[in-house]
Amino acid sequence: MPSDIPDESPCESPTDLTGLLARMRQAGQREESVSLDALLDSVGRRSFAPFLLLAGLITLAPILGDIPGVPTLMASLVVLSAVQLLAGRDHVWLPRWLLQRRIARERFVQATRWMERPAGWVDRLLKPRLTWLTRPPAHLPVALTCLLIGLAMPPMELVPFTATGAGLALTLFGLALLANDGLLALLGYALTGGTLGVVIASLV
Repeated sequence: MPSDIPDESPCESPTDLTGLLARMRQAGQREESVSLDALLDSVGRRSFAPFLLLAGLITLAPILGDIPGVPTLMASLVVLSAVQLLAGRDHVWLPRWLLQRRIARERFVQATRWMERPAGWVDRLLKPRLTWLTRPPAHLPVALTCLLIGLAMPPMELVPFTATGAGLALTLFGLALLANDGLLALLGYALTGGTLGVVIASLV
């Protein structure tokens, strides 16, 4: 099943973290579980930012990110979208098995409500700055870094707390692209280096 960023999204991407959480909570409202396909429809598919934010926030939320296999699932989303962005594609294809992965609605709503308070604080800090770090072609090194994070996330499930670092880095990059905030991109690069360093040191 194709996932079409430029053309098939039924809505524009939200412009802040609070708006994104509200959109996420509305996904698949009439169903007992929420699919990844419905989540992507709810937040928009017109840029790389929603993909990163969705993967980062789900990995960060204790109610969701602690479920075995969830970080690896989010890693698949990041790797597939980042590779296609780096290849210059303007359409991101995601396999049916990934789009149809589901999370229980009750657990999902609890997670989004847990993130609401910090989201309001984060939104007040967002502003365009150091935009040369987020505007094309700067999105390519962001995508490459996120690809490295995605490839490292499966072994992170074996190293305590490192998946949280990966989720935070993805969230920072997603917010950076969403708000043209280069400072967050710098923080994302620094956190990525530190987290990957910990993983390598733990597994060697």
